[in-house]
Amino acid sequence: MSTSRPAAPPPAGQHTVRRHNSALVLGAIADAPGISRASIAGRTGLTKATVSSLVERMLAAGLVTDSGPARRAGPGRRGAALSLSETGPHGLGVEIGVDYLATCLVDLTGRMRSRLVRETDNRTEPTGRVLSRTARAVRDSLREADTLGVRIGGIGIALPGLVESGSGMLRVAPNLGWRDVDVPGELRARLDLPPLPVLPGNEANFAALAELWAGGHAGLRDYVHVSGEIGIGAGIVVGAELFEGVRGFGGEIGHFSVDAEGPACSCGSRGCLERLAGQEAVLRRAGVPAEGRPSEQLGELVRRLENDDPAALTATASAGRWLGTALSDVVNLLDVPAVVLGGAYARLHPWLVDALTAELRMRVMSAGFSPVRVVRSTLGAEAAVRGAAGSAVRAIVADPESFVETG
Repeated sequence: MSTSRPAAPPPAGQHTVRRHNSALVLGAIADAPGISRASIAGRTGLTKATVSSLVERMLAAGLVTDSGPARRAGPGRRGAALSLSETGPHGLGVEIGVDYLATCLVDLTGRMRSRLVRETDNRTEPTGRVLSRTARAVRDSLREADTLGVRIGGIGIALPGLVESGSGMLRVAPNLGWRDVDVPGELRARLDLPPLPVLPGNEANFAALAELWAGGHAGLRDYVHVSGEIGIGAGIVVGAELFEGVRGFGGEIGHFSVDAEGPACSCGSRGCLERLAGQEAVLRRAGVPAEGRPSEQLGELVRRLENDDPAALTATASAGRWLGTALSDVVNLLDVPAVVLGGAYARLHPWLVDALTAELRMRVMSAGFSPVRVVRSTLGAEAAVRGAAGSAVRAIVADPESFVETG
């Protein structure tokens, strides 16, 4: 057996070091808007000269703004307050839903500048046609960015299925009938995109991250975010980090089999949660007519709930019980202290939360001394596309030197 050591990696060149240091500096500014150069040096361990040099490059590239004197406790000269630029590169979010397409633009500060939703039943169209329609939506957003006078720094794509983290391949989307689709590659083939990051991911994971970044839930760092539309997806956040499993396939709560004798599901199993507690199941049991757009049908359900319609109340409470059954297994396995209800569930929260909470109290082992907190999403239906755009923004902040070089 050889005892020789593997060859040492080559030393980092000047360009690599600068790239790393730029990310440290912009990350410090993102974490503490209004920070001074001296404070950045203290946080990062870089010299003041290095910080000043990198900041000047970022100011010239439009990544950072100088908003006047920074706050300072005690005597001494106050340095300039540095913040991320609202006119710097934007993240473009795209969501291919089962029954809609959505796009949005988010600036470096996390503010959403525009959002557009196009309702369309993507289950009834060939894959190529849906992707061509998506490419047109992206093209419209690129034109919107031109109108706003900003450039796009990356594109995040939220998809309703299993997205392999290593390859970015959509392996399966049961409610669309898609298998092994290279969505980023298909969009690049339809668009004349500059060489910028295209980041695909599961829509529930992006929604969970959006709640972490922009949901306004103070101190919420560990939770499962469950969003109910036609399908049901869950995103798991532990220690303020997304947990998506080894290959990116975690969180498929919609295909938990909660009733072995239940209805057949498109995934091939029976009694899956989405067949019992998904939006279509609730609407059907509530007696809401199948005609009209899904958003209109959901609005009709809410109207009936507000008027104490018995069928609507029973259907929604039943969904809450099935949802509580599935979520209790998640909580028992992962020991997360909170559940965030997103998507359609955010709108139905007042009428399903009691039944859901009752199941959690009964089924979660630790509920007697550590009750599970159930929180209503503040972002609702916009969470996934916003999270997709936010992931692109995070990629910009993690590699600012790319934009300094091309700025």
